[in-house]
Amino acid sequence: MRKIPEKERYFWLSFILAVLGNQIPFQLARLLARGKVHYDLSLPFDAAVPFLPWTVCIYAFAGLLFWFFLYRRIAALPRQTADRFFCANLLGKGIAFLFFVFLPTEMTRPELNETGFWNLCMRLVYSFDEPNNLFPSLHCFLAWLCWAGIRRNKQVPAIWRVSALVMAAAVCISTLTTREHVMVDVAAGILLSELCWLLAGRDQFRRLYSSLADRILLGNKGKQEPCP
Repeated sequence: MRKIPEKERYFWLSFILAVLGNQIPFQLARLLARGKVHYDLSLPFDAAVPFLPWTVCIYAFAGLLFWFFLYRRIAALPRQTADRFFCANLLGKGIAFLFFVFLPTEMTRPELNETGFWNLCMRLVYSFDEPNNLFPSLHCFLAWLCWAGIRRNKQVPAIWRVSALVMAAAVCISTLTTREHVMVDVAAGILLSELCWLLAGRDQFRRLYSSLADRILLGNKGKQEPCP
């Protein structure tokens, strides 16, 4: 039986931790905030943003696919860089969880009375994505963090770095044009990604993720030095 390379195992471990780090706090926060007053942080600017159902292809499909491949690209980088990115990811989800619980937010979505493929897609998204847990936007947090994680890394081809920036901007805009978030959520998501990227650059934070990953990957040998 072919032995799975350590880099491949590291990617799948980090991917699973990232997904769990998103879904568990997200759903737990909904339970803890149930019954609390929820705040609408929308501004006049948000009402002026056009509602564009077709942008759900960016919000729900293109962005997620791009992130998956970018996760793979980042996981293949030297461990210190990869650990910093995945550490920042989990830090952001933890901080967002606190906001979701102690500053619960909600928004009003448009009526989807028209027919058509994109309106059908929007109805599908709305059906499983409740209009809460909005501040900060985790979509924008992750999109911006994916760019922050590679923007100055010369080991990543320029086309990937430029594409990550374009996709980050497109995802942030799509959260507004699909009425999934308001501008304050978007700004908070971007600021959170920058903060977590800085924090994860500190050894005391990054090494927490390194230690966790090594303990799972190497078992009892988890205290060994991580691979370069």
